[in-house]
This record gives sequence, C-alpha cells and structure tokens, in this order.
Amino acid sequence: MAVCCDLEVDVNGQETFMVDKKIITSYSCRLSKLFGKSVGIEKNLKVIFHDFPGGAEGFELVLRFCYNGRIDITPSNISLLHSAAQFMEMNKSASEKHNLLEQTEKSLEEIKYWTWQELLIALKQCQDFLLIANSAGVLGRCLDSLAGRLALTSESSPCASTSSPDSSSVRFSSDSRSTESLKNSFTRSTWWFEDLLLLSPKLVEMVTKSMVSRNIDHAIISKFLLFYHKSKSSAATADEKCKIVETIIDMLYTLDQSSVSCKSLFGFLRVSLSFNLSKSSRSKLESMIGYQMDQATLDNLLVPSPHGTNYLYDVNLVLRFLKAFIQRGGFQVSLMPMQKVASLMDLYMAEVAPDPCLKPSKFLALAKALPDSARESQDKMYHAIDLFFEVLH
Repeated sequence: MAVCCDLEVDVNGQETFMVDKKIITSYSCRLSKLFGKSVGIEKNLKVIFHDFPGGAEGFELVLRFCYNGRIDITPSNISLLHSAAQFMEMNKSASEKHNLLEQTEKSLEEIKYWTWQELLIALKQCQDFLLIANSAGVLGRCLDSLAGRLALTSESSPCASTSSPDSSSVRFSSDSRSTESLKNSFTRSTWWFEDLLLLSPKLVEMVTKSMVSRNIDHAIISKFLLFYHKSKSSAATADEKCKIVETIIDMLYTLDQSSVSCKSLFGFLRVSLSFNLSKSSRSKLESMIGYQMDQATLDNLLVPSPHGTNYLYDVNLVLRFLKAFIQRGGFQVSLMPMQKVASLMDLYMAEVAPDPCLKPSKFLALAKALPDSARESQDKMYHAIDLFFEVLH
C-alpha cells in the first residue's frame, strides 16, 4: 500500500512528524472531526499538539499502531498507550475492529496477573505524565492493584502491631525463636518500602490514601512515610525537601494519631524550621504534636523563637501545642495526661522565665493555659512566677 505524507504533526514542540492523513484519521475521531469530510489533496496541512501524552514517544507508538493495525501492549507502555488513545479518541466510533482504546482496556483487565515489578513499571510511567494518566483512569487502577496486594501481604503476614514506629505495644517473649519470628513477620510487612522510593511525593500521597482505604495497618503506613522521608531527603534540593516534608505531614495527619511517635513529630518540626512550609501543613504538624503533648520533653519544647523576634524561645508555638492538646477528645482530656502536661509546663515556665524579652502577657498565657485541676500542687508554677518577677525587677 502506497503511503503518502500529506499531514504535518507538531508534537509538544519536541518533534514534527510527516504522516498519511487518511491512515491516521481512520483510527482517530479527534482528527477525523478536525478535518471533517473533506476530500481531495490539501497541501500544507499541519496539526499542533501542545499536551500530547508522552510527547513524541507517545505519538510514535500511536503511529506504529495506525500503520500496522496492531501493537504489543505491555505494562511498560500501557499507561502511555491508553492515555494517548483517549487523547486521540481512538475508539469504536473511529474503527470497529482495530481501536487502540478497547485493546488497552482489555489489557488493563489483566492487571491482576501482572508481576509486582510490572506494576511498578506502569506506575513509574504514569508518574511521568501524572495528570493525563490520572484522568485516563490508568493510574487509579494501578494504585488500587498495588494497595490490594499490600493489603493481602498484611493479612497473610500478621505482624506485631505497633502503637508507634519507635515503640511496640507487644510484649516480646523471652523465647528467642518467638522474637525472631516476630522480626521476620514485621519484615514481611515492610519489604515493599524500598520499591516505592521511585515514586514522587504526589504519587506517595495517592498510594497512602489507597492503603488507608484498604485498612492497612496505620503503624505500617506511618513507618513507610518516615522511611520515605529519610531516604529521599538526603539527595533532594531545598524545594524538593520542603515538598517531601509537606506530603509526609499531610499524610501522617490522615492516620491514627497514635501510629506515629511524638519523637518523630518533633523531628519533623526541627526539619521544618528551615523551610517555608505551607500554613496548612504547619498547622497539621502542630496539631499532631499537641495531641501527644503528654509525651513531650522539655528539650522538645525549647524551640528557638522565629527570626526577627527578641525573645529566646518560641512561646507562641507552645501555646498552640497546648490549645491542640486541650481540644483533643472534645475538651475531655483524662487526668493523667493533663497532669503530665502540667508538670512539663511548670518546667518550661521556669526555663523561659529568666528571658527579659518575654512579655508578661505571654507568661500569663502559659500559666493560665491549663485548668487548676491539672495540678495537685501549685508550688512549681509559683516558683516559675517568682523567677519571672525577679527578671522584671
């Protein structure tokens, strides 16, 4: 069959293709509608695509299908082909027998038979053109399949459920074989951590939401998020680090608050001091810390004041922690956590009292932040107040 090149196609400004208009329009409703039912030879026809999925590579795959009537669809190209087929409207309306969209749809139905590595390859390709892959539905299917497999792994390999990545709620047996069994079980639940390091923060956010919807243990999810942050931040730029931190904070906020340790949260706080975090992410981090205020230490709270202020420590930050703590559980905090926080605040007030730049209103706010019932004795608080007045005089 003679092939002419009567149509010029500019793909995303990357490359220009000379193609046979009749052949390519016979498979694409988008182009057939563009050219209408015009007949005869029209010279100097040109089409410009600005957002073709996968750019020149994607268009070349489409051409291969159009000229051959078929193409091998694999996990490594299905995301690109499916998105391109939707973009070009290569459906039954264009070709009853050979339409790329239907072929990719049938291939996607086989996703449950893909290997783990094939699934990761498909996800990586979705990541390269995220918005289009998401709207085409390929990404959603890949994420659902991945989360489903992780859920099965979690169910078939029950591990010691931890209340936080740093502490275990399980009492380990003195039997070394039992301890080793628990370690191996936990490892079987975390084997996938390194594999998902290839994902961008946006994909990690979507994967996390899929895992939550599958009821995967929140302690495992939080452990993965902390692992991702530690692994990806070392080689990232400042902007990339900020994006990673924001993503991890936002995702941790969606989990059970007991699934991440207070120590880890304060670690994020220290890291975030050098970044311009979004107001939303910073507020979520402060809220999570406030929720676990009874587990904090004095050193945790001694955060330097923001740049441009005179006082030594960031008292406003601690006041926000206290507000979040009081509000947890709808203003019904049990007595023991309340007493722990009261003791901590007595120590904190004594530490900040000697600061000559600390305003009386701020010190008073610290003293009045907790109800009187939180303290069995007011002696330590009065001692801190005495220290503060000594500085004033």
